[in-house]
Amino acid sequence: QVQLVESGGGLVQAGGSLRLSCAASGGTFSAYTIAWFRQAPGKEREGISCFSVSDGMTYYADSVKGRFTTSRDNTKNLMYLQMTNLKPEETAVYYCAAAWNFFATTWYKPSLYDFWGQGTQVTVAS
Repeated sequence: QVQLVESGGGLVQAGGSLRLSCAASGGTFSAYTIAWFRQAPGKEREGISCFSVSDGMTYYADSVKGRFTTSRDNTKNLMYLQMTNLKPEETAVYYCAAAWNFFATTWYKPSLYDFWGQGTQVTVAS
């Protein structure tokens, strides 16, 4: 079973950038599909991006395409989320999650993921 720890959150001005990291331990990192989610107060958890080990592709939510980039380093058991041009409405707790399986059409559904980190707060000031 894999353990996930996010880091890199903080306070940023609108239009600014942040890079989040997700460190994995306790499992074979390269075997998992890893995704990023976020959850704002009072809202449902939203899938942002996913790196699939099944097809080697990265998937993004429409809301972040062109601004966010996901990458992973299997040699270091790390996953990254580079966020640019951040907006105040993107203030949320950001989570990474791991799944044994991958479903291309439903990767954004939280229920499909087996392991979760504790989250890191991102606050975007206007």
